[in-house]
Amino acid sequence: MFKKFIHTLLISSAILLVPAAVAQTPQPQPQPQAAAPLMPPAPTVAASSYLLIDASSGKVLVEHNSDEPLPPASLTKMMTSYIASMEILRGQLKESDLVLVSEKAWRMGGSKMFIEVGNQVPVIDLLRGIIIQSGNDASVAMAEHIAGSEDGFADLMNSHAKRLGMVNTHFENASGLPSENHYSSARDMAIMAKAIINDDPEHYKLYKEKEYIWNGIRQPNRNLMLWRDKSVDGLKTGHTEEAGYCLVASAERDGMRLISVVMGTASEQARAAETQKLLTWGFRFFETKSFYQPGQVVAPARVWAGQTDQVDAGLAEGLVLTLPKGQVDKLEAGVTMNPVIKAPIAAGDVLGQVEVKLGEEVVHTAPLVALADVEEAGLFGRLWDSIRLFFYGLFN
Repeated sequence: MFKKFIHTLLISSAILLVPAAVAQTPQPQPQPQAAAPLMPPAPTVAASSYLLIDASSGKVLVEHNSDEPLPPASLTKMMTSYIASMEILRGQLKESDLVLVSEKAWRMGGSKMFIEVGNQVPVIDLLRGIIIQSGNDASVAMAEHIAGSEDGFADLMNSHAKRLGMVNTHFENASGLPSENHYSSARDMAIMAKAIINDDPEHYKLYKEKEYIWNGIRQPNRNLMLWRDKSVDGLKTGHTEEAGYCLVASAERDGMRLISVVMGTASEQARAAETQKLLTWGFRFFETKSFYQPGQVVAPARVWAGQTDQVDAGLAEGLVLTLPKGQVDKLEAGVTMNPVIKAPIAAGDVLGQVEVKLGEEVVHTAPLVALADVEEAGLFGRLWDSIRLFFYGLFN
């Protein structure tokens, strides 16, 4: 009986304990294609700081002084409108809610929506006043309605900035009027833009509206790119003497979305022209491809001592890459699993790695994680797999 047991054990071990190997994900056969376009150097941009990124992959295509803290002027209002839209999504605020205009809000100088003290203005109209008309008065009215005071709202702004990873940003007001300790960076403004686009696509549509009429006064959106480039659908301009002319823009062409930031340009025309340089270059010479969605199964993983002997593995954040045009089809992706994976396993535990190569160059690596929990097996199951793992060690 014992000999029969050992014989069965050896046969099952020989079948199950094949040495772990690198599994190659299926790749399409290369097809004849036109030569990739020659890539010129990035354009020279007349701005104190600038940045161009792909919104999906986060790939930085070009940057200059992108982490330098600078006065953001009315780019600040992106955070003001973002918080309002988040409050709407959370159910804490409704578009139809009426906001009482305080004397402080009414007295605000600079760009205005022209709301009147004592009037009650719907939240959705204030949002348009902030985004399209860049109203300082609308920004303060919204801040006071949400947080009770503009100072309290500034604390909320800074909490959201920290949550989003805006490490070179500090807000002191809701409008962006000059203040000694009020600053942000091109990279942080790009992070802010990406959050607005991804977290609340419905209210993002407000950023492409070209004009808004309130109190009988028609005011155009100051983002000239909305007229010059039909692929541009946002975001926000800013200007003070200290900050110069600033613009955060986003455009989408053929499923690829870019975000550009220019800070400290010389004029309204210049900020649009410099933005156009960046977007034209980015779309002309780069492409973005999604390989895996977040949570998509990439490969199964063998599990030892678990209630199940297999768990699906994938990429927690998906896999999206931005590369010069003509290179995406040359990529090869390989999956490597950890040699021994034992239960218990929690969803998110790292089980291996995905490595993407362009020729011999590794262009991207990402952890392969468990997509589900696996509970530990009972005593007999753990004992049986312990014996089989012993033989695994002998074979490997």
